[in-house]
Amino acid sequence: MNFKNLTNKTLITDNDLDWEALGLGVKRKIMAYDDSLMLVKVAFEKDAIGTIHNHPHLQMSYVAKGSFEVTMGNDKKVLNEGDVFFAPTMVFHGVVCLEAGLLVDIFNPHREDFLK
Repeated sequence: MNFKNLTNKTLITDNDLDWEALGLGVKRKIMAYDDSLMLVKVAFEKDAIGTIHNHPHLQMSYVAKGSFEVTMGNDKKVLNEGDVFFAPTMVFHGVVCLEAGLLVDIFNPHREDFLK
């Protein structure tokens, strides 16, 4: 996919974008971004894991579907559809999908590593 084409679009149709398989029951779709902001959909099969990690980006994630056990630093909580988590810069975080689900992630600035 040519991600450069996403930077100048202001009206995005979901069906025009492809999923990127990340393996082990996880796939993502980069919906839109510019230098300062990125929105990504991440779909999880039941029991799939978003491995504990950290990064210099601010991240907010909206649980659009399903149920996730979310680890944020030393805290752990089950979040369900409609809930949100916020990952501050460099805080370790990750998820375990308890029932098939979808997260909508917003990053500031955009994740350059996702575009490679």
